[in-house]
Amino acid sequence: MNAAQVTDAALAAMLGTGFAVGVLCLLAVVPRWGAPSLARRISPYIRDVTDPRGATIDLPRGIDLPGGSDIRALWGAAQRRLGRLFGSADAVTLRLRQAGWQIGAETFRARQLGAAVGALAVGGVFVVTLALVGRASTAMWLLPPLFAVIVVIATDMWLTHGARARLARLQEELPTLLEFLALCLSAGEGLLDALRRVGAVGSGEVTAEVRAVVLEVGTGSPLAASLTRLSVELESAPLTRAVDHLVAAMDRGAPLAGVLHAQAQDARDEAKRSLLEQAGRKEIYMLLPLVFMILPLSVLFAVFPGVFMLRLGLG
Repeated sequence: MNAAQVTDAALAAMLGTGFAVGVLCLLAVVPRWGAPSLARRISPYIRDVTDPRGATIDLPRGIDLPGGSDIRALWGAAQRRLGRLFGSADAVTLRLRQAGWQIGAETFRARQLGAAVGALAVGGVFVVTLALVGRASTAMWLLPPLFAVIVVIATDMWLTHGARARLARLQEELPTLLEFLALCLSAGEGLLDALRRVGAVGSGEVTAEVRAVVLEVGTGSPLAASLTRLSVELESAPLTRAVDHLVAAMDRGAPLAGVLHAQAQDARDEAKRSLLEQAGRKEIYMLLPLVFMILPLSVLFAVFPGVFMLRLGLG
């Protein structure tokens, strides 16, 4: 394929894309196509009963695809295929819960797929632009799918990083929370009142979860069940251990203040062990510039003068 054919193909792709975008814009304003579906119209009025978090809506809010059920079915199939490639819905739901994102797994996959389509379009525009200026080659047509794959992987890694960062902050704040709860219990308050006080005066990731637990208890959920559900949803080892001991103490009538003090100390010891492990890994990372930069330069400075003298015949 010569340069003229590549330029013609790029110009045809650009004109075809512009025509398709114009047709889709015209179809989107047609009342039958542009109107929201029945489920989307009535969901704000019944979501508090059927779906409080909105996790069963196939498409995220603000995205209404024209074309009826066929395009929606294709979009849903693409989401499911993407989910099979990059993890199940349960794993995504767990990471979303750990990261504190108030969206469902299907909504995240829809946004991830939309970002991939956008990256594919951006890559196509970039390749077409290069072809129009005469700097394109056949291999450059692989850039659009490469951009799409990179965006999908980047969004998945972003979610994983957000979940790990929030869990780390939660584990750092947990000992202080347990100590404050123990202080409130020692002062004569009940556990629910202590949790309510922490949620009112505190700030941070653990405090936000405590406020959610207090809200659940206020709507009729048992305190032990709410705490257990919190530990199961977050899957944080220090929090799960503290909640298990606290629930066991509540069932057996043990003094809660002593249990909270012991769990706070355990959480601090766990943080110290984690810090030591992290410091050990950093020591290994510090050896990388020494081994791959300083040591080769030192060997080069020591060997090069001798080699140079031997080549000159002065040795």
